[in-house]
Amino acid sequence: MVVKKNGQRERFLRSKVARGIMRACEKRPVSPQQMDDLVDAVEKRVLDSPAREISSIEIGEFLMQGLRQLDKVAYVRFASVYLDFKDVREFMDEINQLVKNN
Repeated sequence: MVVKKNGQRERFLRSKVARGIMRACEKRPVSPQQMDDLVDAVEKRVLDSPAREISSIEIGEFLMQGLRQLDKVAYVRFASVYLDFKDVREFMDEINQLVKNN
């Protein structure tokens, strides 16, 4: 089970993770195989977890790590939705942090 930010619980859905990754990687030089590999890694992490529940925050963080390695633009796209930036300053802070760590 996945525990969402609002406390609701739902089953882990591979298709939901894949949809988010595909959206982030749209029109980016990321192959379908690379996207599938990331979805596989997330699914494996969830299934291998000793806990019966995993937070959506943990899944999101893992996804952002994977996307950061695959494609920086896809990472920023995903992060902008996942981190729910309130304004342009937060968005720019994340981009600046990405550039700084590169």
